[in-house]
Amino acid sequence: MTKPVSSETVVIPCSGIGKPFGSVSREAAYEVVDALRPAGTRLVALSRLVLGDDEAREAVAGHPVVTIDGCKLACAAKMAKASGARTVRELAVIDTFRRHPKLKPEGIAELNEAGQQLARVLAEEVAAIVDEHAGRKGTDA
Repeated sequence: MTKPVSSETVVIPCSGIGKPFGSVSREAAYEVVDALRPAGTRLVALSRLVLGDDEAREAVAGHPVVTIDGCKLACAAKMAKASGARTVRELAVIDTFRRHPKLKPEGIAELNEAGQQLARVLAEEVAAIVDEHAGRKGTDA
């Protein structure tokens, strides 16, 4: 039996441990689900999909998904598709960085100020996608 698709959007960030762009990916995802759109989003950790976690697979199969990848390997996007996700957008941190080259992220465990700002810009892009998909305008979630 197929579950109906919910309007809640799942955000899957890359796992890129040890890489600044991976850290930006995760920070952006946390910003979206914790602050910008807490009512309309949920986070699914890429590691849970990789491990074949049934709850994570069910979440991506029953909701629209936005992936955020830290590098060209696009692990989040690939794993989401392999898990049956209906991906509405696949984002890459490098694309946001190219639009904002002054926001060069540095650090891993703790991003520098520029990295934090880049994560905020990316989070706002994700929030706009969530709004577009849900048919909302503005930042009231």
